[in-house]
Amino acid sequence: MKVVGLTGGIGSGKSTVATMFAKLGIPVYIADIEAKKLTNRSKVIRRKLIALLGEETYIDGSLNREYVAQKIFNDTTLLQQVNGIIHPKVGQHFKRWLKKQEGSYCIKEAAILFENGGYKNCDYTVLVTAPKDIRIQRVMQRDATTREAIERRMANQWTDEEKIPLSNFHIENIDLVSTQSKVEEIHNILQNS
Repeated sequence: MKVVGLTGGIGSGKSTVATMFAKLGIPVYIADIEAKKLTNRSKVIRRKLIALLGEETYIDGSLNREYVAQKIFNDTTLLQQVNGIIHPKVGQHFKRWLKKQEGSYCIKEAAILFENGGYKNCDYTVLVTAPKDIRIQRVMQRDATTREAIERRMANQWTDEEKIPLSNFHIENIDLVSTQSKVEEIHNILQNS
């Protein structure tokens, strides 16, 4: 089974695109969701994160997301260390999930597919983009957060200009009709490749 990496910056609409692929019957693995589950389930991750960030990392057995976000989003070294704890476990989980899937290809949706080198383990990559102002508006509505907080998160991700040359397919997600059409076009190519 071919692995198709699906990525895009915050607010680009990669989850919307992943849902479109799922509606076409394609197995979809959402790395961020699985990472959240693993951070709460895995004793190894828990132990390493507490050692790195302190006892406040978990509250009542669940990851203290606000505390962790405050610690890592202005400290790229700490962010890389946290990713170094979580991402290998997500990679192992994905391999187990993949063995249970059927079809010609699956989608692995991951926010930092290029940044962490995960694209090298994919047969193809799909990059979802949208203009910065649209992305910011989407995230402000979705997360009830500030423009400044979103821009800080964007600063930790590669720019679209850095990602486009590494992508096999590019979807500019501005309107859903065009996006759906592009997903179907990519699906047809992947089914026949």
